[in-house]
Amino acid sequence: MAEPPGLSATERRLWRAFPTGAEVVLGDDTPAGPDPDRIVRAEIITQLLLGAAETREGFVSAVRLRGAYVMGRIDVSGGTVEHELRLEFCRLLEAPKFSNCTTRQLRFSDCRMPGFDGGGLHADGYLSLSRSVIEGQVRLPRAQLTGGLRMNGTKITETDPAKWALFSGGLVVDVGCFARDAEITGGVRLVGARMSGGLFMERAILRNPGRIALDGQNMIVDDAAEFSRGFRAEGTMRLRGLRVNGTLSFSRGFLDSCDPERMAVHASHMHVDEFILWPEERIKGTVSLSDSRVGVLMDSPDIYPEKVWLNGLVYDRLQGGEFKDRLSWVDRDNQFHLQPYEQLAAWYHAIGHDNLARRIQLAKLRARRRALNPIGKAWNFLLDWTVGYGYRPWLAFAWFGALVALGTTVFSIQHPRGIKQPAEQPAFHAFVYTLDLLIPIDTFGQQQTFDPVGWSRWVAYALIAVGWVLATALIAGVTRVLRPN
Repeated sequence: MAEPPGLSATERRLWRAFPTGAEVVLGDDTPAGPDPDRIVRAEIITQLLLGAAETREGFVSAVRLRGAYVMGRIDVSGGTVEHELRLEFCRLLEAPKFSNCTTRQLRFSDCRMPGFDGGGLHADGYLSLSRSVIEGQVRLPRAQLTGGLRMNGTKITETDPAKWALFSGGLVVDVGCFARDAEITGGVRLVGARMSGGLFMERAILRNPGRIALDGQNMIVDDAAEFSRGFRAEGTMRLRGLRVNGTLSFSRGFLDSCDPERMAVHASHMHVDEFILWPEERIKGTVSLSDSRVGVLMDSPDIYPEKVWLNGLVYDRLQGGEFKDRLSWVDRDNQFHLQPYEQLAAWYHAIGHDNLARRIQLAKLRARRRALNPIGKAWNFLLDWTVGYGYRPWLAFAWFGALVALGTTVFSIQHPRGIKQPAEQPAFHAFVYTLDLLIPIDTFGQQQTFDPVGWSRWVAYALIAVGWVLATALIAGVTRVLRPN
């Protein structure tokens, strides 16, 4: 097709370069200003992309433009684009529109534009917005990018609180999504996205204070999801239902909800092979890991805030933190639940630390005691002091030994009087008599033969009562251990 009439000299250069895919350079490495020699109408670029110009055999026809000032809107909505579009250091006055179209590779590098609409876009190649400044919304709902998504160093700013800076739903990205060093203000929505080659946001900054910085609910990521090495989220990281077939990492990142009552990390119902939750400093906000399944959980318990949700969290292996830190970690659960203690005890039992597992079970029952009524608390205090709820039965023997020593001393000083005929009465032994008082059943016959006198009578009564309490507590504690449910 011949050149259409009315082309400027700059547009004529672009039209003639298209058949061979040659790059048209109009300026230096800064987004163009309204210099007449750098102005290109968007409709000319649209016509070239949709096949208005002839192609040449032996060459890959493409629109490759550098340093242009693009007036109007590039709009190929619903069309089929057989040629690559590459714009570098260009200024676009209106947001390009690629909704519901099929294209080749799209590259907007180091450009400046008021937004991008790629809803339903199917790109047989990558979409690159790297190092571009976008003052408006980037839309990618239902987009399919077979060559990946590149937003390294991209700056997106959406000031309308009713909109997301990056909006998508059902986004499919093969090869990988790369947004390293990006700066996005206004929130990122990746609900239901499928990232087959991983999601890499190292050193990226997501700003949406007091709201959602990233909504990645039900997202599926293969290989790795990297929010690490200087990554910063100002707002909630909502990852409910996230599935990562690999590593989810917040190593050396910064997580701040900007509101202590809001979630900083909402990571419930996840399935992750390896979860590294080790930010540079303590998380500001609350954290939920409830009902998630993690293969390896690598974290430091001291990075968690005062409020955490751990009920239902299951892990195969823990890395990081001492025992006392782990105990404090499960004790921080927002509401008391048995499961976090049971899971931690099972982990220590699995690695051969049965003594630590018993200490966790004991801590579980002490934590549960705080929610009981006064009578229940009193009984539980008694179980704790006497037998450690059955996990410290040696306490009962310690109490028993102390009481035997007390009784032996008392009844050695003031002998009980015999109540049988001298010929039928056995010799008195203070030690054996004390044992007979403490053991609930008549074992040695001394209790039935001698009757305490004076003030020692009250000591005898007390020993009988305490003996029954110790026996009851020991039976109850052992039963609780053997049948914890």
